[in-house]
Amino acid sequence: MIAVIRSTGSNFASVRFAVERLGRTVTVTEDPDVIRAASHVILPGVGSAATGMRRLEEAGLVEVIPTLTQPVLGICLGMQVMFEGSDEGDVNGLGIFRGTVRQLEAAHDHPVPHMGWNTVSFRDNKSASVLADVPDAGWAYFVHSFAAPVGPDTVATTAYTESFTSVVARDNFVGVQFHPERSAEYGSAIIRSFLRA
Repeated sequence: MIAVIRSTGSNFASVRFAVERLGRTVTVTEDPDVIRAASHVILPGVGSAATGMRRLEEAGLVEVIPTLTQPVLGICLGMQVMFEGSDEGDVNGLGIFRGTVRQLEAAHDHPVPHMGWNTVSFRDNKSASVLADVPDAGWAYFVHSFAAPVGPDTVATTAYTESFTSVVARDNFVGVQFHPERSAEYGSAIIRSFLRA
């Protein structure tokens, strides 16, 4: 059973359908016991970091998520709250990954939010992540104004006005800044690889 945490935004339904299209059973939940018992956990997210963290706190999941030992996938805001903090509301995150999520810089030909298709370029350390069999480069769909800097756990980057982390991984945790549930076959490959872990 795959648990999709509903606390951090409204895209949990599309994530659920994306997983079910791959023939897997999904439970949308905030129950810590159900989440601990799941084979895989997905933390999707849309909205602000402060609101997402508050909802996780209200659900009693701030202490639970970092202790999970099964594969865990954070999507968009779900990835961002896995970091130590965010400048969006000056909020503390779950502390799974080092670094602070910061607002993207806008430019004349690169407005913020960064919205639309962009390339994901994997680095040499991809083989250490649960996404080892995903193609080294692909196009994914992004919608975000904040992003994580490139750091020691960065597995893939994307260039906009600056290069930022589009995939991050450590041990059983992986996060993607883009929306795999909206990224056609490339997104399906991401989810499929995660579910094989």
